Amino acid sequence: MGAPPHRLGPLSALVRAQVLEVLVLTGHLLLYPTGIRPEPTPADTGHRLPTHGRTAPPVLLLHGFIDNRSVFALLRRSLRHHGWRHVRALNYSPLTHDIRRAADQLAHHVTETCRLTGHDRVDIVGHSLGGLIARYYVQRLGGHRRVRTVVTLGTPHAGTRTASLLAAHPIVRQMRPGSDLIRELALPAPDCTTRFTAFWSELDELMIPAGTARIDHPDLRVRNVPVRGVGHLALPVHPAVVDAVRRALADTESGQESTGSRESDGVSVA
Repeated sequence: MGAPPHRLGPLSALVRAQVLEVLVLTGHLLLYPTGIRPEPTPADTGHRLPTHGRTAPPVLLLHGFIDNRSVFALLRRSLRHHGWRHVRALNYSPLTHDIRRAADQLAHHVTETCRLTGHDRVDIVGHSLGGLIARYYVQRLGGHRRVRTVVTLGTPHAGTRTASLLAAHPIVRQMRPGSDLIRELALPAPDCTTRFTAFWSELDELMIPAGTARIDHPDLRVRNVPVRGVGHLALPVHPAVVDAVRRALADTESGQESTGSRESDGVSVA
């Protein structure tokens, strides 16, 4: 006899998600060398980005732990195809051992981007650790004055138990539940005006428990978006998620949202 009908669905979804994770990992390993060097900026080439006309805020893309900007190749292409003029994927130093220091480096990139584009604010998309860096900058370093929207993909906002596997690395220790940094992000943030959209997946093998990738903070404007059918690596590259991220960035109603977390209908890729 086969498996009971009520178990076929979840098991099948898990198998498909794991197969997709392997395919994404294989493709990303091939693409990884293209993202090792930092992306040139207009300042490097002696050009200034065009500022005339009404355009969307610049978008900065921030990768996760032991990764680089190549993970955002599809999202970056999609944004530019749909009219975003200023999209930049960042690399933070592989020698960075502190999320707070990485957030301080992010502050420099945001200031530089605003100067070069003429915009007052930017949007940020962060995968995994990248989302935690962006949130710390916005919430603890005054970045809310410069950041309109933060979109996170599989980010351990409440810490993840898998961090204990690589606890020797200082940044990984900061991603453990109950770490000093996680507790700091739970502190009041009454002045934060940035809107947050947090994508999380019940099949994210690196977020344990899966709900840790949700943001639950009474002072923040948060929309949590469940993603069904993909794992951690596929979040920044799956077409359905890429489309949902683009829609989140295009949403202009952030100023009308009240503080606190709310749950979206979600994204299904199965």
